[in-house]
Amino acid sequence: MRLACFKRALIGLVLGVTASLAAQAAEYVILPSGTLSSVLANDADKEPVAVAAFSMRETPVTQAEFLAFVSAQPEWQRGRIARTFADTGYLKDWSAPLTTSSPDASQQPVVNVSWFAAQAFCEAEGARLPTWQEWEYAAAADATRRDARTDPVWRARILNWYARPATQALPQVGSDSNVYGVRDLHGLIWEWVDDFNALLVSPDSRSRDDPDKLKFCGAGAISLQDRENYAVLMRIALLSSLNAADSTSSLGFRCARPLP
Repeated sequence: MRLACFKRALIGLVLGVTASLAAQAAEYVILPSGTLSSVLANDADKEPVAVAAFSMRETPVTQAEFLAFVSAQPEWQRGRIARTFADTGYLKDWSAPLTTSSPDASQQPVVNVSWFAAQAFCEAEGARLPTWQEWEYAAAADATRRDARTDPVWRARILNWYARPATQALPQVGSDSNVYGVRDLHGLIWEWVDDFNALLVSPDSRSRDDPDKLKFCGAGAISLQDRENYAVLMRIALLSSLNAADSTSSLGFRCARPLP
């Protein structure tokens, strides 16, 4: 009995160390404070918003990193997670609860994760999901400019991603970095943000499940300030259509940390 208890304790210690090492290995880069003309600004509020300095994960969370997390916190494993926190598609691409989708998938971004699971992962490494404005602020940059959104060539390159068949295996993380040192903000996956369910808010107090929801979402879309930025608009449309327990095969996440 004592030997069995010792083995369980040892296994728990190893898994905990693995998760800790994964968190320590995560590369965060600092984004300086600045202003952002958000695409969500309406006609009555076009002034740029101030974005405080923060740090963000260089790349999205990988399958290997999420495996270390669910190994250390088994309540987030597929088959154990409470249905309140994840739908039936949660980690459905993994071969088993503690086996990633394929032997060579460790550096691919983790997908099929709910907002609840993503937030729990970030909290485990002393972080949180980025807000929409933080994500939009980081994603506006290219390799040399902090805001490249008015460049039609830059926009066209991002839109080309949507032509890639969804059946293709996801590439590994680690594409070229933007001016801040952040990678894979475009061209790889969609990403959860902390305030995803507040992106298209109608002044009407109806439930998100109201049958007229699309009508009000359409009205919200019309008020977008930058209507030519279709790539960002598509992200807003996807995120605002989800519930926190939902998961999709192209939706992952990265974490952010506020700075003192």
